[in-house]
Amino acid sequence: MSSAGPLVRRFRAGDLNDLAAAWTAAAPQDAITPTRLRDVILLDRNFDETGLFIAEENGQIVGASYAVRRTVAHDGDDLEPDTGWIPFFFVVPSARGRGLGRTLVTAAMDWLRMHDRSTVVFSAYTPNYVLPGLDADRYPQASALLASLGFTRFEHPSAMDRTLIGYAVPDDVADRITELRKAGWYLGHPTSDDLVALIRLAGTEFNSDWARAIREGVVAGSLPLERIIIAKDPAGALIGWAQHGTYEQVIERFGPFGVLPSSRGLGLGKVILHLTMQNMVALGAHSAWFLWADEGSTASGLYAKTGFIATRTFDILSAEL
Repeated sequence: MSSAGPLVRRFRAGDLNDLAAAWTAAAPQDAITPTRLRDVILLDRNFDETGLFIAEENGQIVGASYAVRRTVAHDGDDLEPDTGWIPFFFVVPSARGRGLGRTLVTAAMDWLRMHDRSTVVFSAYTPNYVLPGLDADRYPQASALLASLGFTRFEHPSAMDRTLIGYAVPDDVADRITELRKAGWYLGHPTSDDLVALIRLAGTEFNSDWARAIREGVVAGSLPLERIIIAKDPAGALIGWAQHGTYEQVIERFGPFGVLPSSRGLGLGKVILHLTMQNMVALGAHSAWFLWADEGSTASGLYAKTGFIATRTFDILSAEL
């Protein structure tokens, strides 16, 4: 940009506090602390400071964009060599209207091109993301900017919330729990031995990032087994599970949650969901929430029937480079 406008440079030591403050000024409804920004961005195993662009004006940070690509595989040895991500960008209100957002996003896209990526995704980066995608209702200007740069939506998940104040397991669900237990089902917390089967189930049947989250949370001591509910059939096979407090130790954040399709129709998903909410109440949670339910999925229908309501929707976007 011209010398009269903001200077766009790379991240450097000493930026963290001001970067978090600028983020919060730009998106006060999605504020972030320096510690959280450090943990989910700077300490991410794929973080490369050359992909974090800082806009500075009169000695103040007024915007940023972040591009990342895998140098450490998320699952197995797959580095997803064609794909890069832009997990976030922002411009503070006082610096908007001068094309700075376009400059920052373009810099991030050019960085990914330089690293031979052919597709860029906003945002949906694992293992660390702050939001799963763009909330177009909350940030219409950002949505318009990304559209003008060729981004199109390919997923549209919802965040959902449910109050737990006054919650109790419904009578019909309590009766079903009793029936299943009488039939030999185990419904309760896992033992340490159960974790092998649980991590295998999560990783092979559902999502490799869920397996990572369970393993790393338990090893770090941030995921007590009392936050996990599992279901084992009378033969001892682990069929499904749900948990809470998995991410950043927020006990009110529900998930991951999964039941094998072959066992659906037994009411297991409903049972596990309610047992987990009962457990959350017992541990002091006043609400249950999560960021990602796939639009039109079986799970989102179950959540809605259980009293969850959609509170935000997100556009997961991609563009060809």
